[in-house]
Amino acid sequence: MILRLLRLVPDDTKYPFVRWRRIFFPLSALLTVVSMGAFLIFGLNLGIDFRGGTLLEVQSRASSADLSAMRTTLGELNLGDIQLQEFGSPRDVLIRFEQQPGGDAAQQAVVERVRKTLGDAYEIRRVEVVGPTVSGELLRAGVIGVALSLLCIWIYLWFRFEWQFAVGAMIATLHDLTLIIGFYAITQVDFDLSAVAVVLTIAGYSLNDTVVVFDRIRELLRRYKKMPLNDLLDLAINTTLPRTVITGATTFLALLGLTFFGGEVLSAFTQAMLVGVVVGIYSTTFIASPILIYLGVRTQTVGEASPPVARAKIEAPAS
Repeated sequence: MILRLLRLVPDDTKYPFVRWRRIFFPLSALLTVVSMGAFLIFGLNLGIDFRGGTLLEVQSRASSADLSAMRTTLGELNLGDIQLQEFGSPRDVLIRFEQQPGGDAAQQAVVERVRKTLGDAYEIRRVEVVGPTVSGELLRAGVIGVALSLLCIWIYLWFRFEWQFAVGAMIATLHDLTLIIGFYAITQVDFDLSAVAVVLTIAGYSLNDTVVVFDRIRELLRRYKKMPLNDLLDLAINTTLPRTVITGATTFLALLGLTFFGGEVLSAFTQAMLVGVVVGIYSTTFIASPILIYLGVRTQTVGEASPPVARAKIEAPAS
């Protein structure tokens, strides 16, 4: 009885997901265009990691650092974007502020202003300046790292499955990443190294979900040689739906907790992850699998034929 209450997806679901592609494909195309337009119009609000700036490691002389008071005090210096992050013990704080005009002399002057503002309550233990050259290299390295990671995964899928599956996964992944970039462009949340981690994590999450469904599709292609491809794809999505929903729900709830209780430091990261998880589940179900119809996946493969499964009888838009 308890297991039935905890079951999020009923047994033997027969939702005709593939028939909804005529709605979700145009919707995804519209969201992709909006995301690209937002990126071209607004651009990304590059964080200190990519714009350059200064990092200070300070330690409170009291038992713990008061981040709220520090944020208010340092905000009065008008240094632009300032990030405070507690790390290690409650006494240790990382302070990041963006590159100031005027070269190295200006950066040193800002460090002195911060030192005087904090006073004797805090000890400055480390100072690092990230110049425009280093920040530009970080941005290029981040883009190259994401591109190479995705390329290796797509090559693996090409050999692991057929080329149609690799192309389908590639389209779905690019769709997800475009929407994530659109989220950063529209909200103007800082795009820094943690955002690169978000992009890679969401790409991995989406691809993992997609590979699970693709593996079931390949299994069914061998088992039901004469089943119409639409019905076969629906069967594959429905049989993996409990796993998709449970994985997505648990991940979403964990991120929701971090969003509300993780503080300001984790807020941008978890919000982007929440959007990415929803987009990843959506693309796996409504983009990656139905697009195989247009890529010419073979409906007859090696294996023994079994009786075809009846077509789902749930109302949906006509295919």
